[in-house]
Amino acid sequence: MTNTAHVLSEAQFQSLKRLDTCTVSNAIERFNVRLRNEGFMHASVACLFPHFAPMLGYAATATIRTFDQPMTGGWYYDRIDWWRYLHSVPAPRVLILQDLDHVPGFGAFLGEIHAHIATALGCVGCVTNGAVRDVGPVEALGFHLFAGGVSTSHAYAHVVEWGQPVDIGGLTINPGDLIHGDRHGIQTVPLAIAADVPQRARHLQQQERALIELCGSPHFSLDALNALFEQIRSPSHSITPTSTDEPPA
Repeated sequence: MTNTAHVLSEAQFQSLKRLDTCTVSNAIERFNVRLRNEGFMHASVACLFPHFAPMLGYAATATIRTFDQPMTGGWYYDRIDWWRYLHSVPAPRVLILQDLDHVPGFGAFLGEIHAHIATALGCVGCVTNGAVRDVGPVEALGFHLFAGGVSTSHAYAHVVEWGQPVDIGGLTINPGDLIHGDRHGIQTVPLAIAADVPQRARHLQQQERALIELCGSPHFSLDALNALFEQIRSPSHSITPTSTDEPPA
């Protein structure tokens, strides 16, 4: 069942979406809500459009196959029952497709037509361990693709089932999970802390800027570096970089 208990407000959503994945990952670590080797996909799933702005949306999950013909159903993109499920997930939506074939990515499930239908239904991207195709037209549409590869043909691509947990790139994703991705990859943002991540991220960005400024300063020394580390580790101190430019809220 889709988790809608912690759907973000529009302001909270946009504040989180502006952050890159590495910054979000660093902020999540500070909440100690999961192990540091959990919550993200390994490099087998790559971002095809690294120049795109970060993607953020709620997961609409499904399993697919492309090698064998479907037992029932029609073409891979004319399953109205699949699209009805997709529309039940909070918007904006991200397609999360686990390819179950022995060799994932034999054929491509998502291409130009599928991407246009998905966009019309409020989707912003697709994440799959399988293959995609029509990369040029999909890029022009502004639709994010994270995939294990590309394929010339859709072969016998079809949905097996939907609305259940899936496993892609070492990450288990449940329907309704909050998905965040950019050129560095894909991660989930725990819904219980998602609204608080941007504020924690801004604090970490201030610490990082202070370290970077010290490294470029004529006053840099190991003693100065250690003193700054001590200040960062102290919960009673805040770090104020010498620059007055604040990161966007």
